[in-house]
Formats: sequence, structure tokens, C-alpha cells
Amino acid sequence: MGHREDLLEGAKRCLLEKGFVRTTARDIVKESRTNLASIGYHYGSKDALLAEAYVSIVEELSDDFDAGGSATANTEPGSLERFQEVWSNVIGTMQRPGSMWHLSMEIVVMGDKVPGVRDHLAKAQREGARGIVPLLMGGLEEDVRERDVDTLGKFYMTLMMGLIAQWTFDPETAASAEELTEGLRRVIAKAGTTGAGAVGSAAAVTAEGSS
Repeated sequence: MGHREDLLEGAKRCLLEKGFVRTTARDIVKESRTNLASIGYHYGSKDALLAEAYVSIVEELSDDFDAGGSATANTEPGSLERFQEVWSNVIGTMQRPGSMWHLSMEIVVMGDKVPGVRDHLAKAQREGARGIVPLLMGGLEEDVRERDVDTLGKFYMTLMMGLIAQWTFDPETAASAEELTEGLRRVIAKAGTTGAGAVGSAAAVTAEGSS
């Protein structure tokens, strides 16, 4: 590997061991066996490198969200079964020892102290919202419209952050995929009894998101 790749891999190892705030440029250089000048040359700053390293770690988990394709192969796009299967897989990554999702909570809590990392990750979060829509609703990522990113994507990312907070704070009482699915089922049922056509509207949104 070249210095760029060495730096990225070294930064990923440092993040998992020390987190955002405690990782220094010298830590990364030592871990990657490169030099300080390489960070500026290839990434511009330590913060930019750490942000890219974090995104890379998350991307490596993306296949786990779909369990290697089984969730999308065996369940209907937009269905409650797909919803439960995908979130079960996501929660599975949060249950692993030393879960990297603790890094997400660190950046939320310490964001004002690491503005460079926060700004980079804020941009990456939108792309995460775009990527999660087809996973749950079907279709291709490149076909996801901006309106869907701003509605479905943000809805799912908000759910993701809530789950990360719960599983970081108290795994014993954190929501399971089954509980989330039953909660959604009840919301849809209640909407159908209190608003004319509400269930049909929800179905239309599901169909629209998967088209």
C-alpha cells in the first residue's frame, strides 16, 4: 500500500483503540509507519483523515446490515418483515464487543471540541441516509431522490442514532428489532383508525420509496 492507504488503515486502528479525541497525528503516524507531512499531503488535516477513516469503518459494516444479501432477497421492499430483518442486523453490529458505534456517540457528545471531524461527518451522514433508503425500500442508491433522502433517509438515520444511544447507554433496556417493528405496526394501525386513508397513504409512501 502507498502512504495514503497506510494512513487510512492506521487511523482506523487508532480510532477503534482510542476514539476521536484521544487520537493524535503522531499516533496515526506511528501506527501507519508514515510521517506527519503525509497526513497534510494526502488528507489535508488529521480531522479529515479521521473522518474518512470512520466512514470507511462504517462502510465495512454495510454488508452486515443486509446479512450478505439475505434481508433483501427474502423480504419484500418496504414491508414490516424487511424493516425488522434489516434493523435486527444493524442492532447485531451494536451488540458486538468493542462496538465501533461508541465512536458515533463520542462525536455527538464532543462535537464542539472536534469541529473538523464533525463537519466532515455531517456531510457523510447525508450519504448514509441516501444509502439506507434502498436497503429498506428497494431500488438503487443512485436512483434515490433528494426528497427521499430528506424524508425516508433522515427518518432512518434518526432511528439509527437513537438506537446507537440506547445500546451505548444501557444495552439491557435498548430496543430490539422486534419491539421497533411492533411499535411501527401499532402506529400504522392507529393512524388507520384516526385518519381516513392514513394506512393507504403509508402504503403509497412505501411504494413510492421502492419505485
